[in-house]
Amino acid sequence: MNTSKPLHLRTSRDDHRIAALAALAIAIHLIEAALPSPIPGVKPGLANVITLVVLFMYGWRDAAWVSLLRVFAGSLLVGSFLTPTFVLSLAGACSSLAILGLAWHMNPLLQRLGLKQGLGPVGLSVLGACAHMTGQIITARLLIIPHDGLFHLLPLLITAAVLFGIVSGIITQLILIQLRPNQ
Repeated sequence: MNTSKPLHLRTSRDDHRIAALAALAIAIHLIEAALPSPIPGVKPGLANVITLVVLFMYGWRDAAWVSLLRVFAGSLLVGSFLTPTFVLSLAGACSSLAILGLAWHMNPLLQRLGLKQGLGPVGLSVLGACAHMTGQIITARLLIIPHDGLFHLLPLLITAAVLFGIVSGIITQLILIQLRPNQ
């Protein structure tokens, strides 16, 4: 006789919101994964727009959940889970989240020092993109390609990160204007 009760997970409205936003970020990630890249390993990172929107609307904790769920679920769906690609993606996401968390929590200090609104979507997007790329390069150097020549790629990759960061930041700003029209 089976006396076990079914497992019921209690989910909150926040859990559902994070899941829906993570699903959107995963869908964008999958589309980007299917697109060819002119520079190997360099993608626009448009799924990070969702992370930035979540950061501005719900805070760093929710943005971290969305970003990490995207990395894990995206890698499972693409078939790269636990591969070097996954490790680099996770390292980039963690680096980006760390710098975004630091910058996000420093925004009130920046406002007190005279920067009227602190860092906006474009500034945070560029910081996050550069941290993402730097985290990936350092991880690649430590775990995959143990040669300092790898750092010669950094200027090209950081330039791409700045450009894509600006684009993602602008898109984020436009989305936030649509979502919060009276601000």
